[in-house]
Amino acid sequence: MGLNANLSLSLSLSLSFSVADIAVNFTDGMFKGLYHGKQCHKPDIAAVLSRAWSAGVDRIIVTGGSLEESKEALAIAETDVFYSWQQGFSVPLVCTQQDAKSEFDESGDPEKHFQELLSLAKKGAEKGKVVAIGECGLDYDRLHFCPSDLQKKYFEKQFELAYLAKLPMFLHMRAAAEDFCDILERNKDRFSAGVVHSFTGSAEDCNKVLSFSNLFIGINGCSLKTPENLEVVKCIPVERMMIETDSPYCEIKNTHAGVHFVKSLWPSKKKEKYDQDCIVKGRNEPCLVRQVLEVVAGCRGIADMDQLSKTLYHNTCRVFFPHDLDSAADAILSGGHSTE
Repeated sequence: MGLNANLSLSLSLSLSFSVADIAVNFTDGMFKGLYHGKQCHKPDIAAVLSRAWSAGVDRIIVTGGSLEESKEALAIAETDVFYSWQQGFSVPLVCTQQDAKSEFDESGDPEKHFQELLSLAKKGAEKGKVVAIGECGLDYDRLHFCPSDLQKKYFEKQFELAYLAKLPMFLHMRAAAEDFCDILERNKDRFSAGVVHSFTGSAEDCNKVLSFSNLFIGINGCSLKTPENLEVVKCIPVERMMIETDSPYCEIKNTHAGVHFVKSLWPSKKKEKYDQDCIVKGRNEPCLVRQVLEVVAGCRGIADMDQLSKTLYHNTCRVFFPHDLDSAADAILSGGHSTE
């Protein structure tokens, strides 16, 4: 995919609506210019955010893969790199994340580790910077990282974290629908709402998740790879959907079934020929959440992408930014940006 810079810019600036990207891994080395341990370019979150705001991205949830990464994600969200691009946009917030790996046991003191996570979540929430507990869940495609029994043990524990912090949940489920939903059923009264992000499950898996009335499904490039994936996306009520990039991963590739619905393009260059005005080839970033929106609209035959974006944005605010519904989501629904 490639267009000249001016045409790409005109496409993005012509947007009449706002979108939210519910999953961005800004703590990943790629946003620091590091690829497989090699420094290829300078850190460029500011340039990435500039493209995001120009593309209509109004909110970003930053994630972290461990306690230390969660601290880093919170620090990123508190820096001027976000606020310098804030004019006319809502404040981007951060999701404190602890995935179901073996970090609890590896810490040597699981209870102390739990209390550190709880403290980070509560303090961040008080600042208006932490909006969810996550990434929590089960991933049976990656058992080499953590066995299923250990995943299940601490998945249960993470509901206690959400309950005590009084925060919604940012969830992950891969090839584990039965165990995932069994644990959700046991803990459904311990969290207010949540999203199962980066969803790649079957139609049956989708129905199991949607049987929980307080859960939404997050769609990114990995959710749009195959014709079967697209059939599942067609069946998700838009009132129960959110969109994301999960960048720098999960981009929509030329081999994906959904690529035929992509309309918005940005100039790109290889990391070795880095140009701050171009996206890095093979590195996903928040501006490309618009492509996810376009594929969702295209595969479902939705002509009014403006209305679709408003619904998805409203869903995101309902779960992660409920205090802003009047000032932000309703402003977007009426056709204007929030001005916090």
